Amino acid sequence: MNDLISFFLEPYETASNLNITLEFLAAFFGVISVFYARKENILVFPTGIISTGIYVYLLSQWSLYGDLIINVYYTLMSIYGWYQWQKVIGGDHEHISISRTNSVDKLKAVGIFVFTSVFVIVVYRYYNVMPNELSFSESLDYVKTNISSGRLEDFKLITPYIDTFTTGIFFAAMWLMANKKLENWTLWIVGDIASIPLYFVKGYGFTGIQYFIFLGIAILGYIEWKRLIDDRKKIA
Repeated sequence: MNDLISFFLEPYETASNLNITLEFLAAFFGVISVFYARKENILVFPTGIISTGIYVYLLSQWSLYGDLIINVYYTLMSIYGWYQWQKVIGGDHEHISISRTNSVDKLKAVGIFVFTSVFVIVVYRYYNVMPNELSFSESLDYVKTNISSGRLEDFKLITPYIDTFTTGIFFAAMWLMANKKLENWTLWIVGDIASIPLYFVKGYGFTGIQYFIFLGIAILGYIEWKRLIDDRKKIA
């Protein structure tokens, strides 16, 4: 237990009070934002913008460029989502409703995931963040070997690969959420599960805790949005 506590606190021994405070505030507003998303409340976007704006600054200090790209995108998509959720689409001041993805939506989400992942790989290889000499199949073996070893040092070696996966997942999830698609929660759940150990390994404990809370809210969000869809079908 003491080793676990030391592992959590060690990165903060050299961090400035300003950065520690900012990370806590970014995590706090991030949790509040996801809570509002679960409730289908438009405040998800202004609170989310506060969180992502702080993270953009922090991630630039930490040189975590993949995560920085995610948060810049989150900020832009929050502006788009804010517009989408509040715009009137019909009579009686109707707004877009929660719905399931259709084939076109799924294709767009996959396209966003693939494009984003490829882009992050190109950036990471350009800056030598991940091994440039490995082919695609060799990269898969590299990730598998380092995960199966069970050693923390080996897991740290594959964080750029996990970053690539979570960036693609979260880009697609944010687009689906901005358009009130139920399946956004499924992608958030998958991405959160991958992000929890990732941030603890990177040494950013408050952010790791944030993603653990995100996971719980995302599960509840999926249940609640699905119930709203089912209730609407019963009324119809």
